[in-house]
Amino acid sequence: MRVLVSGAAGSLGRVITVGLIELGHEVVGLDLVPAPEGATFAWHEADCADADAVAAVFAALSTGGRLDAVVHLAGVPEEVSLPDELTSHVITTAALLDAMVAHDVPRLVYASSNHAVGRTPRADGELTVGALPRADTYYGVAKVAAEALLQLFVDRHGLDVVSCRIGSFLEEPTSVRGLSTWLSHGDGLRMVEAALTTPAPGYAVLYGISANTRAWWDLGPGRALGYEPQDDAEAYADRVEPGPYDEAEAEFVGGPFATAQFQRPALG
Repeated sequence: MRVLVSGAAGSLGRVITVGLIELGHEVVGLDLVPAPEGATFAWHEADCADADAVAAVFAALSTGGRLDAVVHLAGVPEEVSLPDELTSHVITTAALLDAMVAHDVPRLVYASSNHAVGRTPRADGELTVGALPRADTYYGVAKVAAEALLQLFVDRHGLDVVSCRIGSFLEEPTSVRGLSTWLSHGDGLRMVEAALTTPAPGYAVLYGISANTRAWWDLGPGRALGYEPQDDAEAYADRVEPGPYDEAEAEFVGGPFATAQFQRPALG
């Protein structure tokens, strides 16, 4: 497949681009910054929030053959003001979707977040993809809105979209919460590959975690799409030291994002 990866210079993007190439895909990177040193694939430097710039990238790519899919990883990964979050996650998604429709690109894989449901109490039990949106932050609100926009484009234009509600994407878990929410680098690639290749998903949601013994979230929907995680955070449990905030971080699905330290004015 010929795949455009937005946010290709980010921590997730660097892993996914290299991994997809190793799996035989043709990758095109898209980011605000130049290509990382040593990158051997095509690269476009543009702001995904700039619809004209995104349209120009798609127009340029259309001269080189069909683009089969977009993996949308771009976006601010931390909590900022509500307008900035909406720009970073919703406007960028809209610009990509408009360009996809204009150039007949049929599939998008989206890096959503567990923070779209982060305010769900852990006492509610294992979280399923049927859980109602319950954002824990403005970042989470933007992810909810982006998911809604993706669903709209699936309904209107017949796109195939998989929203991956990613947990803690790290080389190894670093907290007690992470033993439940960890997504390994290898499983992150397996997740994206499954989302790219599963037949006709329509609009689907999966939880992006590894096969963790202590998992908080239902892996069934991902497995139904062909995502078979192979790693388990439990292998690192003896390296993780208990912390003073473990109890608070286990109260809600979103962990620290659901605590008082992230409460701030929406427009401040």
